[in-house]
Amino acid sequence: MKLARLVPNAFTMLNLGSGCVGLIALTEHRFGWALFWVALGIFFDFFDGFFARLLHVSSPLGIQLDSLADMVTSGVTPGMAVMITLLDRFPSHSIWPYLGFVITLGSCYRLAKFNLDTRQSDSFIGLPTPANALFFLSWMFLIQQTPNLWMPWMSSTSLIMVMVGLSAWVMNAEIPLFSLKVKAPYSWQKYQVQILFLLFSIGCMAFLQWAAIPIIILVYVLTSVVVKPKSH
Repeated sequence: MKLARLVPNAFTMLNLGSGCVGLIALTEHRFGWALFWVALGIFFDFFDGFFARLLHVSSPLGIQLDSLADMVTSGVTPGMAVMITLLDRFPSHSIWPYLGFVITLGSCYRLAKFNLDTRQSDSFIGLPTPANALFFLSWMFLIQQTPNLWMPWMSSTSLIMVMVGLSAWVMNAEIPLFSLKVKAPYSWQKYQVQILFLLFSIGCMAFLQWAAIPIIILVYVLTSVVVKPKSH
């Protein structure tokens, strides 16, 4: 049993380690690698909770470790990605690029709130930090790597800064968003939204690859607003 307790925490540490490597990649302007490591960290983040439930070893320590790891992988990293993207767009010593870390502040507040909120078992309230991190990292990666594929307004500084502020609000707003976690009993009626969304996401990724991620996150939020999932 003692060994079983180490399994979920080991995945949490892998999440944290992935976020740290992602930060190093950003300092070297390797946005693709940063996106890869953050995505890997989010993969590990899913499995720490999965194994905690499977092995019946959930603990207050594990909950705190999970949020601390998410703070780096899904909080600091996207904020830094936006900050680095904006640095070249303002004069030196300007404070405006550092507003990218509003994402980090919003993520911190959400993670603390999430630990105290008992309503988010079958749905989320506010945008989860991993989804927000994937949105910004994939967007900044596409701006850096394939600027000619984007219409000018999609990479505009004003839009980025507006979305930074909006994301901090959406993460902490009282907006119910459906969860992709499934629990028995399984049925089409119970999980049709999740199934259709996953099929859409797979098709979108097949055609657009990394460019699909911001679209998928936006569709996720808009779908949740339309279907209005109930939190328990």
